[in-house]
Amino acid sequence: MIQDQTRIQTDIGPAMQTALQAAREASSCGEVPVGAVVLAPDGRVLAVARNHVEGAHDASAHAELLAMREAAACLQNPRLTDCTLVVTLEPCPMCAAAIVHFRIGRVVFGAYDPKGGGVEHGPRIFERPSCLHRPEVIGGVCEREASGLLKDFFRKLRKPIAE
Repeated sequence: MIQDQTRIQTDIGPAMQTALQAAREASSCGEVPVGAVVLAPDGRVLAVARNHVEGAHDASAHAELLAMREAAACLQNPRLTDCTLVVTLEPCPMCAAAIVHFRIGRVVFGAYDPKGGGVEHGPRIFERPSCLHRPEVIGGVCEREASGLLKDFFRKLRKPIAE
C-alpha cells in the first residue's frame, strides 16, 4: 500500500500541485479554495480550473465542473474516458454525478469532505446501484496541504474584523 501511495504521489504529484495552485488563486479571489486539473490518458494537462461560484454568481461553477467542461471542449468529446480528474477536495454530490456523465476514468482528490462530499462521504454516488459509470477513486493525495488551505480560508472568513 505504501509503495502504491508513493507511486501515485509521483505520477499525480505535479498535477496535484497545479490544482493546489489553482485553489490558492481561488482563495485570493474570495472563493472556497478548490482547484482541479484534468489529465489526458497520456498524462498531458487538458484543463485547469478553480472554484468560481462567487465571481460567476453560479452555484454550479465548481472547479471540477469547469475543468471537465474545458477538457471536453479541448477534446471535442463529451466523454472523458480514460482521463484523470485531480482535485484538491473530495467532489460534492453534484460534481460526482457530473463525473459519472463525463465518464472520467480516475478521480484523485486531496482533502476528504465529511460534510459535503459525495464520493467517500454522503451519498457515495459511485457506489449506488443505479450509477452508470464507476471511476477508479484515490483519496488523500496531498491531503494535509489541501486541508490546510481550506482550514485557513474558513478561519480567516470567520475571524472578526478588527476595528
